[in-house]
Amino acid sequence: MDDVYKRLAKRLDELPNGYPSTESGVELKILQKIFTPEEAEITLKIKPLPETVETIAERLGKPVPEMQAILDNLVEKGQIGSFKMGGQRMYMMVPFVVGIFELQLYRMDEELARLFEEYEPEFMKGVGHVEPAVARVVPVNQEIDAELQVHPYEDARRMIEEAKSFQLNECICRKGKALLGQPCGHTLEACLSFTAEEEEFDKYAKGKIISKEEALKVIADAEAEGLVHCTYNVEHGHIFLCNCCSCCCGLMRSIKEFKVPSVLAKSNFAASIDQESCVACGVCADERCPMEAIVEEDGAYRVLVERCIGCGVCMSTCPTESITLVRKPEGEQDKPPANLIDWYFKRAASRGIEIKIDPD
Repeated sequence: MDDVYKRLAKRLDELPNGYPSTESGVELKILQKIFTPEEAEITLKIKPLPETVETIAERLGKPVPEMQAILDNLVEKGQIGSFKMGGQRMYMMVPFVVGIFELQLYRMDEELARLFEEYEPEFMKGVGHVEPAVARVVPVNQEIDAELQVHPYEDARRMIEEAKSFQLNECICRKGKALLGQPCGHTLEACLSFTAEEEEFDKYAKGKIISKEEALKVIADAEAEGLVHCTYNVEHGHIFLCNCCSCCCGLMRSIKEFKVPSVLAKSNFAASIDQESCVACGVCADERCPMEAIVEEDGAYRVLVERCIGCGVCMSTCPTESITLVRKPEGEQDKPPANLIDWYFKRAASRGIEIKIDPD
């Protein structure tokens, strides 16, 4: 195996998100599938912080037009990230998750899906025992008591209302499962990207560019379908909202299937059932709860708080409105890092790794 893939795997694992090695070497096979040796080599020279094409060209000693063509190719193949910052187009190395994995949506085939499926349990177990968690559940906030204070990271609609550019993509997890002959039946086109920058998705857009109103409808439809909102585990600076199912999506499977609960932070709420008004129809347990956190005992239903992730999808179909979201006691609440930079350094400290900005 070419050493460049081992070096790239090591570099990705040096990012706070992590890219753990395996005995089988499947993580290297994934990189071989995604990158040519030449692409892997140039990716190793991209810093994990935003730079303009001019800055990268000067640092690597290349003419700007040549460097632009190289970066365009890397972005096109989902090998690095690109976004606007203050109106300027920026480029940077991105982690495997959230990053390279999701950017393979339009290159996904059965072979790549099988490699991802093989690696997913090892990846989640390798990165999932480190705080802070990679992502966070966002509750169905219209079901929260209006008198309760709702923070920005607990309000999916506020995230959308404060953004200016929106893009809708298919869920890569459900697409991968479908390629493996295991379609789940949930809506495929359900993942939102958004930003406060104007016309963010004009240059490299592959998904469907949509309006704010359409983005809000995606959220409403996802809640009606019983999908769970998930985003970055930070207070501010959210740029995506996934609408996840527990049968396909890696974040949800990390808790339910792989038994690695700290990959996905629960919301600071838990469902509560009013026994007086509940008619024990069982819809919440049988059709809605993605985590099997609602159980029947002696003809009545109750919430297993230790399993509940506080998503709130159990409530909207309750015929007697007997289910509410209740904020957890203060000592049980989890406040996320302030932003991605704060998250980055806290996670690096938890993993005991030194932040490396400059390529070797």
